[in-house]
Amino acid sequence: MILNKGKTTTVIIAAVILIALIVVGVSSVAVVSAGHTGVVVTLGKVNDGVLPEGLHFKIPFVQQVVQINNRVQKLEVITEAFSKDLQTVSTTLAINYRVDGAKSDAIYKNIGTTYESVLMVPAVNEVLKAITAQYTAEESVTNRAIISDGLIAGLNEKLNGDGLYVTDVNILNFDFSEAFITAIEEKQVAQQQLLKAETEKQTAITNAQAEAESIRIRAQAEAEANKTLSESLTKEVIENKKIEKWNGQLPQVQGEADPLISIN
Repeated sequence: MILNKGKTTTVIIAAVILIALIVVGVSSVAVVSAGHTGVVVTLGKVNDGVLPEGLHFKIPFVQQVVQINNRVQKLEVITEAFSKDLQTVSTTLAINYRVDGAKSDAIYKNIGTTYESVLMVPAVNEVLKAITAQYTAEESVTNRAIISDGLIAGLNEKLNGDGLYVTDVNILNFDFSEAFITAIEEKQVAQQQLLKAETEKQTAITNAQAEAESIRIRAQAEAEANKTLSESLTKEVIENKKIEKWNGQLPQVQGEADPLISIN
């Protein structure tokens, strides 16, 4: 019985040691995933430098490895700004950005993993307000590409020093007040009516010009015909026409006979 207890104790101790070794072994290894860098933290202090992708050893229970995503990430921001003509412009942006792997340790040390809310969103609001103020509300819609490029340049100027790089900005939507939308619709209707009136005016002018040209052509043709007819009526033709019209009879005289004429 005593032997059985001794064996049991030995087995338990061996199992505990094995488990401890496994735990220590596991705790001594860190795997940094693809597209990430590892930031080593020793007893709460961030070490300088980062770990690349792959398997790494660390001091168990003393060090931990925090993974920072260095792949392109997407951030969607809905914000408001005032246009040049003081219209409220509600804008929805989709921003693609990435974290510079070489600066992952500095970002984690100074900001942690909340860099989107601490750095990205405030920068987006600031840069968008500055750019939107340069355009009227209508111009904001027609100059989307220019505004998008301006956002990329402005955001990189503010964020590159912190290790954040903006690769693309898509303006998903511009939204305006109901009063402004109504005013735009009324303006478009007025422009369409003006265009229709101008078109009708040009059509009327064209028709009038065509009619005038038709009258001119007919008058010219008639004048040329009269001229040709006039030239053909020479003196000889006129005399011939006169002869053709006489029937060869002398004029008839009624009344008493002339006394000088005798009748045999």
